[in-house]
Amino acid sequence: MFLCCWLGLVALIPTTLSTNPGVKVRLTEKGIEYGRQLGMAVIQQKLGSIKIPDFSGTEKVSPIGKVQYSLSNMHIVNVGLPKSSVDLVPGTGVTLSIGDAFISLNGNWRVKYLRIIKDSGSFDLDVNGLSIATTISIKSDETGRPAVSSDSCSATVGSAKVKFHGGASWLYNLFTTFIDKALRNALQKQICPLVADAVSDLNPQLKTLNVLAKVDKYAEIEYSMVSSPTVLKSLIDLSLKGEFYNIGKHQEPPFSPAAFNLPPQNNNMLYIGMSAFTVNSAAFVYNNAGVLSLSITDDMIPKSSPIRLNTKTFGAFIPQIAKQFPGLMMKLLVKTVKTPTLTFQPNNATVQAITTVTAFAIQPNSTLSPLFVLNLEASVSARMFVSEMKLAAAVTLNKMDLTLDKSYVGDFQVGPLENVFQGVLKLVVIPAVNAQLAKGYPLPTIGKMKLMNTQLDVLKDYILIGTDVQFS
Repeated sequence: MFLCCWLGLVALIPTTLSTNPGVKVRLTEKGIEYGRQLGMAVIQQKLGSIKIPDFSGTEKVSPIGKVQYSLSNMHIVNVGLPKSSVDLVPGTGVTLSIGDAFISLNGNWRVKYLRIIKDSGSFDLDVNGLSIATTISIKSDETGRPAVSSDSCSATVGSAKVKFHGGASWLYNLFTTFIDKALRNALQKQICPLVADAVSDLNPQLKTLNVLAKVDKYAEIEYSMVSSPTVLKSLIDLSLKGEFYNIGKHQEPPFSPAAFNLPPQNNNMLYIGMSAFTVNSAAFVYNNAGVLSLSITDDMIPKSSPIRLNTKTFGAFIPQIAKQFPGLMMKLLVKTVKTPTLTFQPNNATVQAITTVTAFAIQPNSTLSPLFVLNLEASVSARMFVSEMKLAAAVTLNKMDLTLDKSYVGDFQVGPLENVFQGVLKLVVIPAVNAQLAKGYPLPTIGKMKLMNTQLDVLKDYILIGTDVQFS
């Protein structure tokens, strides 16, 4: 089931596109094995629902002559699928094989012979040597989501042995050969339709694929496919768009995803490679939405801090502020000049942000008097982590540079203000940014999927999430 769910991503868009993906997903041999286990549980449950209709017949049995028989109330009591395998056909698809399966059922029998003698009892039927082979096809449904179906199926029953109990069972066991064949044929006709049903039952799960996942009121992320999957002997690579958009407005950023390749790791069931493009497309979206700005007032700074947003504090560095605007509180407006840029290097994620900081004095009537505008260029380190089914982050300040852009109070030296603004960044701006980043954004998921034993590594140009999964 897990395998089919991920293979279902194949049909999300036409396979002629060749855009580099922002996100890559790899299903390893370990993940395929987990999918086989889930699939066997579903198929075993389906085979346990086999319904064999009542049937009857007449057979000539020596030495008693013609015997009229009927079998009724037949139901499955046990199904075993001891051997099964899922094989990937490179460049093609998936085959599922089941061997040495067995089914046990029981029911009631009734016979009549020599016109007047009637008898009844129960019987057991053991079906052994059952083998099933099916291929799975994948297509897109009317909503653009994947749908799976059993493309071809064959089933054979090695043997079916019936044993009567009650009445003169020793006598009726003499003609079980005739009934064995009838029951074997009745079972064989139902197996492939039930396997097809088991595959079709995956479709409601596939409809939960978050092809377009809402992040918040500003952004959504698209996880549609950009090319056909690469099917190899023991793994499947999927290429997803992995791009953020403003909700209701899909504008492409002025940059494109760079090609990257996942490393040859196979300790986990699933690997997700998230490129710097994906994160930078998020920055582009939020910058376009105008939300990468922050107004800072004194009440946002901890009371224990010696830094206060008032003209007295800033007047110690810029005397003309204290002279022209004595005893007033201040407000800072931090606003990005251009979209922040994230880069991934081995074990290091860095964000460069260029902003302006406009300082105002707050007049008694609440009007704002501009004091100065600074250019602030900051570098922060980002720690990425997985929280439930989301990718989240936290940043810390590396360094910052200040330059004067405009002054409304005369010339002054910016250098003495650097410690003040470092404090403002660490006490207010960074915590506000981290509060938003901690909310995270959705990873590609299907159904009730849970990540386990998750690890995250920062590599060149992308991060690699290795994880096992569990479906409930």
